[in-house]
Amino acid sequence: MALKAAELGAKTPEELRADLLALKKESFNLRFQQATGQLENSARIRAARRDTARIMTVLNQKAASAAATGEN
Repeated sequence: MALKAAELGAKTPEELRADLLALKKESFNLRFQQATGQLENSARIRAARRDTARIMTVLNQKAASAAATGEN
């Protein structure tokens, strides 16, 4: 999937939260597959973790900019 930060910046916070929820579910399923020995693509765990971090970073940036504009 490899999300790009520029693509994420164009999304609304609600869309980002939905993507984050989907990634967390995928991460859970990947960890479960790994524990049961059914995981085929182990690199996807790392990619899902990094995509989750990217989304959280963009969400935090949006929240910080909204707070900064709201204070003025």
